Amino acid sequence: MAAQFDIKSYPGNIINGKFVSTQATRHSIDPATGEALYEVPVATKHALDAAVGHAREAFKTWSKTSFDERAKLVLRWADAIEANKDELGKLLTMEQGKPIDLANTEVGLTVQWLRTFATLELKDEVLDDNEERTIYLTRVPIGVCGAIVPWNWPVLLGLGKVGPALLTGNTLIMKPSPFTPYCDLKLGELAMGIFPPGVFQVLSGGDDLGPWMTEHPGIDMITFTGSIETGKRVAASCAKTLKRYVLELGGNDAAIVCEDVDISKCLPKITMMAFLNSGQICMCAKRIYVHEKIYDEFRDAMVEFTKNHVKTGGGFEPGVVVGPVQNDMQFKFVKDMYADIDKCGWTAALQGKARGDSKGYFIEPAIIDNPPDDSRIVVEEPFGPIVPLLKWSDEDEVIDRANGLKTGLGASVWAKDLERAERIARRLSAGSVWVNSHFDVAPNVPFGGHKESGSGVEWGIEGMKKFTNTTSLWVWKKVFA
Repeated sequence: MAAQFDIKSYPGNIINGKFVSTQATRHSIDPATGEALYEVPVATKHALDAAVGHAREAFKTWSKTSFDERAKLVLRWADAIEANKDELGKLLTMEQGKPIDLANTEVGLTVQWLRTFATLELKDEVLDDNEERTIYLTRVPIGVCGAIVPWNWPVLLGLGKVGPALLTGNTLIMKPSPFTPYCDLKLGELAMGIFPPGVFQVLSGGDDLGPWMTEHPGIDMITFTGSIETGKRVAASCAKTLKRYVLELGGNDAAIVCEDVDISKCLPKITMMAFLNSGQICMCAKRIYVHEKIYDEFRDAMVEFTKNHVKTGGGFEPGVVVGPVQNDMQFKFVKDMYADIDKCGWTAALQGKARGDSKGYFIEPAIIDNPPDDSRIVVEEPFGPIVPLLKWSDEDEVIDRANGLKTGLGASVWAKDLERAERIARRLSAGSVWVNSHFDVAPNVPFGGHKESGSGVEWGIEGMKKFTNTTSLWVWKKVFA
């Protein structure tokens, strides 16, 4: 029988397999109502030191356990999460704001991700083998890892770090976002009775906890998802102790729509991939380049589809696609972007606006009609439900425009002519490129960015490797001693 938990109870941080209470507590805000949620612990530097010490001690044994044993425990954890999926989904909607169907999808994907990770064993490679010697490339765990988790997908992106770290023999301390600490603490609670003490710990804290982790000499690696600006600070901090790091940072994904598409077939997916999770996904379609021959028809159809099928509201309301923006800081940023519609003289094909009838952070979708390429809405990642449509006519030119920013997380090409679409796709500088789709991810497929969108990859065998160091092992068959 999987462990059950009280959705409202947060006795403390999870350190060495126990709840450890803190003197200070804090709470987050339900973005749909503006009301306070439950109190959670605020970790001190002393608590981090204790967690690191326990993680280093646990690493001595955990790193020597077999992959099969680690996988068995990860699968037990996946089962416990699945048994509590309904409560976790509700909690995720409360703290993050996303529609309940999307929250349930995130929890379900997390279970799928963990079960797939448990099949991805890193095995020795034989580099050379002859009568005199065998040379192996073997991979060993790095040590104690710190996972700094974002607020937009706190469950999937959180355990997308934890699973590979534990399966490769590392111990890990997870820091949830201060905006969305609740599900991650509950996931740690479910893990308490499964993993040995010190193997997986969860510390809820404020904005100072992240820098403490990146600077801590007892943490050997940081895996971080967040903004480009913060990612640069993480990299600089890790450099002080030569920590390993993986950074999954912001994107500004281009979608290139060719003139031969069937608009009625591709437009629903493109529109949903622009506004899903209120645009708060690093791999949303954020710049949509539409061929001039079909531009007007595509624009008008997208406006009509959005009006009829992209409902804004609270996450528990039926049929909602665009929930609230997650927090006040992001709400103000997106509102400021919307204010530029009039200030900069952009043409709004669909005039989105902040809703004034609620205490929550609600903003209705906006579609900007062919703004200049140097506009803020094109150059910056809004991380909200606002998207520009841009005309193109020349293939080389649109590729240059799509590649013209410092970001390179994802991109897509839409065309009936698959040979042409793949030719364009292969010229796009992004970590993930899709033909006739957008934002497809899988646990066995590497995920990461080019340029300022990140360093390293997560997921898949390549992602598992990022949690290891390599050792070249030379075994001489002749005895020289």
